[in-house]
Amino acid sequence: QVQLVESGGGLAQAGGSLRLSCAASGSIFSIIVMGWYRRAPGKQRELVATITSGGNTKYADAVKGRFTISRDNAKNTVYLQMNSLKPEDAAVYYCGARGLDNYWGQGTQVTVSS
Repeated sequence: QVQLVESGGGLAQAGGSLRLSCAASGSIFSIIVMGWYRRAPGKQRELVATITSGGNTKYADAVKGRFTISRDNAKNTVYLQMNSLKPEDAAVYYCGARGLDNYWGQGTQVTVSS
């Protein structure tokens, strides 16, 4: 089992920044890739960014150049630095991990005021 705990959501103004953190615990040796996903009201959950155990990253087109995913292996934590936030970035952001199974955090709300 893998447990994921997100933090760092909140309110930001358009053009502002937020950093999300996802701390993993449990059977973290089994994790192949971790990522951030989001679900806006009335929409399906979508991929935001992923990072593999080898450090390879992937981004949704909507966030390329504005968001950066990174990881601190010593802390078993993945981060999502979100810059130049737009109102359309507002959503519940979920941390996910894929290993022996798929794991999800509880989500953290990001609100962007225009």
